[in-house]
Amino acid sequence: MAELKLTKVGKAYGPVEVLRDIDLDIDTGELIVFVGPSGCGKSTLLRMIAGLERITSGTLEIDGKAMNDVPPAQRGIAMVFQSYALYPHMTVRDNMAFGMKIAKKPKAEIDAAVDKAAKMLQLTPYLDRLPKALSGGQRQRVAIGRAIVRDPKVFLFDEPLSNLDAALRVATRIEIAQLKERMPESTMIYVTHDQVEAMTLATRIVVLNGGNIEQVGPPLELYERPANVFVARFIGSPSMNIFEGRITGTGAQTRVELDQGGGAVVPVASGERDMGSSVKLGVRSEDLVPTTGEALIEGRVEIVEGLGETTLLHLERVGEAEPTIAKLPGIHSISRHETVRLGADPAKLHLFDVKGRSFHYR
Repeated sequence: MAELKLTKVGKAYGPVEVLRDIDLDIDTGELIVFVGPSGCGKSTLLRMIAGLERITSGTLEIDGKAMNDVPPAQRGIAMVFQSYALYPHMTVRDNMAFGMKIAKKPKAEIDAAVDKAAKMLQLTPYLDRLPKALSGGQRQRVAIGRAIVRDPKVFLFDEPLSNLDAALRVATRIEIAQLKERMPESTMIYVTHDQVEAMTLATRIVVLNGGNIEQVGPPLELYERPANVFVARFIGSPSMNIFEGRITGTGAQTRVELDQGGGAVVPVASGERDMGSSVKLGVRSEDLVPTTGEALIEGRVEIVEGLGETTLLHLERVGEAEPTIAKLPGIHSISRHETVRLGADPAKLHLFDVKGRSFHYR
């Protein structure tokens, strides 16, 4: 339904820069997810696209038309907020129809649009209820339905599931995924702090940090090939383990020796880094496995979290400020204060330079 293009977009409040030089192309039918730590600018960027915040610099285009000075109501955008913002004295039908009534659309057109959206969102039995008679998940679906009936070019979601409890969050996330399947040409932009939402819903993820874009790509690309240490630690749970080390050897036999003991052979392109170069080696918790051979790391278990399907080991290592976390499948009879040796498949290891940038060695 719509293509978006952001070129060198920035936002400042007086001398304080919140966003800078945001370049992003969004194709028709994509579901783009903005993620990042609190204060990184993801909600501000969404509000700038909606027209609720002025763009300080750069250009926003929708279908090739500049939108910087176009009022929000004329941008062809519908937004679903974190709070449902439903009118408590209106029925579900009236809440969903309100925007179209304000636009003075014919009654037959309004009724058809509401009925279609209600059927899509499984809200038909609740059309005559007031919001107070609905569950949290049903209220959020009403808010989404209110956006659908407007038939916008772009849907914007600002952390729509954060007010729901865990079970409702899972159910509503699945409903949003199914909604996207039923509306394949709809362009959607979704802000969340929840990695599971980002990984399961997104066509592409935009990782923001400190007002900049760190990396853009499909979810599994960011997981398997993070561009830098920030993305590597932000995507995935638990966060990727990062160790300081140095390169010894060259080519296929390049080895990384860790500063605090341990190491591994890592396939680095020949000549990409000199022997003795300082590096950061990353390994995901789920890629660490117990070994009786050469170990990547060795540490003493301080905490064991038995979750049934997985067991999390928090290891204390001499000289390391942060614990190393290993995520082992299934149930393991490992006790606190036990020393364990862990290895990893070299193909699963990640290398970064001293500035945190990936070698992209695979």
